[in-house]
Amino acid sequence: MEHSLIILLFTVLLLTTTPGTLSQPSPAVAPAPPGPTNVTKILEKAGQFTVFIRLLKSTGVANQLYGQLNNSDNGITIFAPSDSSFTGLKAGTLNSLTDEQQVELIQFHVIPSYVSSSNFQTISNPLRTQAGDSADGHFPLNVTTSGNTVNITSGVTNTTVSGNVYSDGQLAVYQVDKVLLPQQVFDPRPPAPAPAPSVSKSKKKKDDSDSSSDDSPADASFALRNVGSVCDAVSFCVMSVMLAWFYL
Repeated sequence: MEHSLIILLFTVLLLTTTPGTLSQPSPAVAPAPPGPTNVTKILEKAGQFTVFIRLLKSTGVANQLYGQLNNSDNGITIFAPSDSSFTGLKAGTLNSLTDEQQVELIQFHVIPSYVSSSNFQTISNPLRTQAGDSADGHFPLNVTTSGNTVNITSGVTNTTVSGNVYSDGQLAVYQVDKVLLPQQVFDPRPPAPAPAPSVSKSKKKKDDSDSSSDDSPADASFALRNVGSVCDAVSFCVMSVMLAWFYL
């Protein structure tokens, strides 16, 4: 009996240690795919862009960028002003802008295409921003390079790119140390005066003709008055001669 019990225990122990009967480790879990590109989170992680992030959210531009980056193949380039750049603005500048102008200001910092740091050497000016027309006097943004320095001018602001914040082949974020002020908002040019209407030759000739015809009645009246005066003088002389002859 004891011998049978020992054999049974040995058999159970043998089965539990046989290869293939051991519990297998769970398969490795694949890493989760990266989440959708979120500009504000990228800027928050970089730090020192608090004011720019607030404006991106309050104007709704953050949602626009989120949709563009995650629902299309169009790249985006952002010139992100640091917090210190906003302190350089005149007091009350942002509060003096209308809602539409605040949107234009933030969109002026966004290029609707991906621009790598090497592309600045050959880029065509003026750059078209998401604020709209880049024609002179509207929203022109020009970029020039000198060695490794990238210079940016808006017609109101002159600054340089001071650092690369983020780049993934679709989104590029560069730090600038001044807020890019669009000329359309901060230094609008007055419209050119309308040219004075020119008097056509035909109208001028007509006016001259009218003037001549207007003078004709006056001249005729003057001539008639002169003739009448002569007739009166002749009649007087005749009457005088006849009276003199009668009394003689």
